[in-house]
Amino acid sequence: MDPLSDVLSLLKPKSYLFGGFDAGGDWSIRFGQHEGVKCYAVAAGECWLSVDGVEDAVRLKTGDCFLLPRGRPFSLASDLASAPIDAHALFPVRRSGGIALINGGGDFSIVGGFFALTGDQGGSLLGMLPPIVHIRKETDKATLRWSLERLRQELTEQQPGGFLVAEHLVHLMLVQALRLHLAEGMRGGVGWLFALADKQMSAAIAAMHDDPARRWTLAALAESAGMSRSTFALKFKQTVGTSPLDYLTRWRMLRAGDRLANSSEPVSLIALSLGYESESAFSTAFKRVMGSSPRRYARGRTPPPRRSRRRL
Repeated sequence: MDPLSDVLSLLKPKSYLFGGFDAGGDWSIRFGQHEGVKCYAVAAGECWLSVDGVEDAVRLKTGDCFLLPRGRPFSLASDLASAPIDAHALFPVRRSGGIALINGGGDFSIVGGFFALTGDQGGSLLGMLPPIVHIRKETDKATLRWSLERLRQELTEQQPGGFLVAEHLVHLMLVQALRLHLAEGMRGGVGWLFALADKQMSAAIAAMHDDPARRWTLAALAESAGMSRSTFALKFKQTVGTSPLDYLTRWRMLRAGDRLANSSEPVSLIALSLGYESESAFSTAFKRVMGSSPRRYARGRTPPPRRSRRRL
């Protein structure tokens, strides 16, 4: 897999909330603080999006897609001057066919999902994204159009198996939005996600992800990026925020953590498969990166939150 797919597979996003709403006339809805990622796409009409801590509101138009990865409270409104209705009070009591109706529906419609990220890399991913990831290029909208139309159909028709289909569609929208955000060129940021927009850094990261057990050296990683060792080391540190070998160690430990939490493999086998000949050396590295011993980490895992489709 490519690095972004690798990380998202470890995050194990759970779309335990998904749906949408229609609105007509003058309206404003206030959504409280949340964990995880909210991903929306505007199916029809226009509205304003304002997020706490972001100075300027964003005008959303038909086809726009946006992610809210920081969990901040936000509002959607036809007019910023309108008094908001609390989303908690609104959606549980006014639903029809999987779509919440506000003022009878009509000129505005939105669909999307809410993901809880259960992997330990979740904070790293969300922390390097801006409060609003707004996808608005006409060429990019076409990429999301099929998912948007299919999701809306599943929500309104409620066919057998619709829950599973809608869940996969929302996952697809999340990946597409992150991919398009990368394609726009994430300049000026530091972190592995930003590094994926750089072909040389992405090549080195992909090499580590493809073969984490290999005895990687700085020279070998520089060769995979097509760079000299000194230039590669400097650029990697500047782009990713850590040294190549430190990044490799963290990736190995994240892989190990996923296996400890989701399998019954012995620690010795996991250590060997990730390039550690000594279980004690692996345990020392794991505790340094993950904050606990491998066995304590495995015992401390909690099950993911229950899924629901009540509201966005």
